[in-house]
Amino acid sequence: GVGIPSEHLPHIFDRFYRADKSRSRRSGGGSGIGLTIARALVEAHGGRLWAESAGEGKGSTFTFTLPLAK
Repeated sequence: GVGIPSEHLPHIFDRFYRADKSRSRRSGGGSGIGLTIARALVEAHGGRLWAESAGEGKGSTFTFTLPLAK
């Protein structure tokens, strides 16, 4: 990704949260629920999803883990 400012990082999985308020749904922005849904799906399978970013313009890394099947 393009990077996430540190003040927004703790909130990006909150429902309807959008770090860039200028990106409305009409201008090509999302509804702010995609990451919430992704985390819920991963956690429903016993996994974890998190994001790391060095800041705006420096990229983002999204990582998830799932437990091994028994």
